[in-house]
Amino acid sequence: MQKRAIVIVLDSAGIGAMPDAAAFGDGADVNTIGNIRRVRGRLELPNLYRLGLANIEGSGLPDAVAHPAGAFGRCAERTHAKDTTCGHWEMAGLPLDEPFRTYPDGFPAELMRRFEQAIGRGTLGNCVASGTEIIQRLGDEHVRTGSPIVYTSADSVFQIAAHEQVIPLEELYRICETARAMLTGEYLVGRVIARPFIGGSGAYTRTENRRDYAMPPFSDTILDALDRAGLPVVGIGKIEDIFCHRGVTVVDHTRNNPAGIAATQRFLESGEGAFIFANLVDFDMLYGHRRDIDGYAAALTEFDRWLGTFLPTLGEDDVVMITADHGCDPSYTATTDHTREYVPLLVLGKGVKPGNLGTKATFADIAATVTDLLGVHWDGAGTSFAGEIL
Repeated sequence: MQKRAIVIVLDSAGIGAMPDAAAFGDGADVNTIGNIRRVRGRLELPNLYRLGLANIEGSGLPDAVAHPAGAFGRCAERTHAKDTTCGHWEMAGLPLDEPFRTYPDGFPAELMRRFEQAIGRGTLGNCVASGTEIIQRLGDEHVRTGSPIVYTSADSVFQIAAHEQVIPLEELYRICETARAMLTGEYLVGRVIARPFIGGSGAYTRTENRRDYAMPPFSDTILDALDRAGLPVVGIGKIEDIFCHRGVTVVDHTRNNPAGIAATQRFLESGEGAFIFANLVDFDMLYGHRRDIDGYAAALTEFDRWLGTFLPTLGEDDVVMITADHGCDPSYTATTDHTREYVPLLVLGKGVKPGNLGTKATFADIAATVTDLLGVHWDGAGTSFAGEIL
């Protein structure tokens, strides 16, 4: 059986503030996993603890084990950002020297005028907001006027919310494509996100028909390198959206954690894919941004429970890396945005040597290691730690 590398991204599961967190408006004590444990007093993650999660420097977890079964450490983000696109691109070997633009005061009036002319509708909002809050606040006016709700966050996003019975999904997706074409150059934004919702006054709820429209990567990532080498890349969750389908040969666009977990298991058992790249979105979308500590804890426990059944199914040459793309500390109530954090790095497999990997200088070390493990040339960013784990 061919060698395989599997990277599972627990979307937003950061593990402690980076030294520059204050530059992003975040406190020095932000720590997504550590603060969930602190607030709850207990976090049932026996498999992650056994692999070394609580042994990671600065984790804030009092559950360290004497002899971790996996290789453990943390990664710093080199890109001056804390968003999904930058995190995943860097993880795939493409850190950015200049991050995408953010709009803490909303989008420029001239841009919004051009956008409204292009879609033939007015808009509502144009502010920084929580997605769940803004649809309650502006949902009735949206239903009455048919004007989509536009909002952003501390991340580089242009989010468009619309009721599925007011603006049908396909029209909402076309509106997002129009925005994507406009948000380049001086207005460069990392992602346009369709945020459909349903329900009635005072009880609007978002649906799972979200769609992300990212910028194509500015240069090659390891997905391109693997594809050129003839190695199939499986993208699970929103991976193909983040990379605009570049280098992703097999797609399963799962919309929640259970489906993403099931897809990862299915591809592992089928033997399909030399590189499996999975994003589990619920941690961020349902629990981090909504500052739902108990929900986040339950999702982590659910993942950990699956991990216990997943580990015995690994092949002899399979190497799995569990990590994150940024933080979103649900205990941090100053904002509902992402938090600037280190991300955990847990490496497991039957041939993996347990040990402390320390702090990696960039997420791109994951990229360099994946290509090294799979025997594919990569001269981009990152330093392989394959020699430390095999």
